[in-house]
Amino acid sequence: MSIMFRRLLPPRSIAALMLIAAGSPAAFGWSLSINQASRRVYLHVGNGAPAGNHSATSGPINVVRVTVPANQVGNGVPQAMTSNSTQSTSLQGDNYLTCPTPSSQLLIGASYQRNNNGAPASATLRVSSPPSLVNATGDTIPISEISWTVAAPGSGLPNIIPAGTFNGGSQFLATIPANTYIENCHSFRYANSAVRGAGTYTARVTYTVTSP
Repeated sequence: MSIMFRRLLPPRSIAALMLIAAGSPAAFGWSLSINQASRRVYLHVGNGAPAGNHSATSGPINVVRVTVPANQVGNGVPQAMTSNSTQSTSLQGDNYLTCPTPSSQLLIGASYQRNNNGAPASATLRVSSPPSLVNATGDTIPISEISWTVAAPGSGLPNIIPAGTFNGGSQFLATIPANTYIENCHSFRYANSAVRGAGTYTARVTYTVTSP
């Protein structure tokens, strides 16, 4: 099973994640103050362009996947998902090592900038998912079988972008104050709670940053 991510970087609403498949501790992350600028939002999921590269609008699709061994299918033991992302350092410009092991993690970061002119005080980061992952013959896996934990080495700030479980709808993740960049490193897991038919199960999940 795999999970695929796409990132988009246009103003106001950004980034998509594509999934293909087969209670966590405090969710730490970084929250950094950045310079005022003309109103803009920025988001990356996995490999991406630096935050200052405002001409970038899209990038590679990163794949996160798991193959459940035949003798473990549906035994209730969660399966860690691997990633083909190579993005280990922050895209904010300081090259901080936020994701030490991108082969099992995905770096997610977002920012909101504005001049101090009465524009909205914050932006919102959300993720939307379909009810199920589906294979070629129409078999399904509930999207709630996929969850994530988060980390940010060296940070003591909890719940910058929290851990969670996809719920088949639109989920609030974080408020981004004006002139702030947030990021942390996501590790995905497949719950493996029931026996499923063989195949590759797919779905699309979309991350967005919006400022009204």
